[in-house]
Amino acid sequence: MGRSDERVIRVPPQAIELAKRFEGFHRVPKHDPNRAYPYICSAGYPTIGYGHLCDPKHPPITEAEAEVYLARDLQTALTATLRYCPVLATEPEARLAAIVDFTFNLGAGRLQTSTLRRRINQRDWSSAGQELRRWVYSGGKVLPGLVTRREAEAAWLLNAA
Repeated sequence: MGRSDERVIRVPPQAIELAKRFEGFHRVPKHDPNRAYPYICSAGYPTIGYGHLCDPKHPPITEAEAEVYLARDLQTALTATLRYCPVLATEPEARLAAIVDFTFNLGAGRLQTSTLRRRINQRDWSSAGQELRRWVYSGGKVLPGLVTRREAEAAWLLNAA
């Protein structure tokens, strides 16, 4: 039983917005416009819908089903983000959203071992923004989509005050 002063933290709407904007609902192949099929993401993983990791033989899903996966994935990312960056529980929601999107995109393990985590927990927002902008590589190459995504996350992180 939780203490009565604990507040339930929900996935910030900004995190949903960021994930949807940068993942997109992948309709692959294009001949079936109402469903998404598994595809290989830029990091080389089988993925479906809005960046949900899946088995390569996963059956096609609708956009509504993709939104259910996204909600679950973002809830998992939120839980991990608050575990590793507890200071975000008392910061503006936009800051939390930025790091939830980062965690959703790159995984909790990357956040856990990062300098970004240390800067956030020190509430050194300027340095945290610089750290965010370093996570733009996939397969040793800078991906323009990741540069744009990290800039958007940094904007939420830095302009939340």
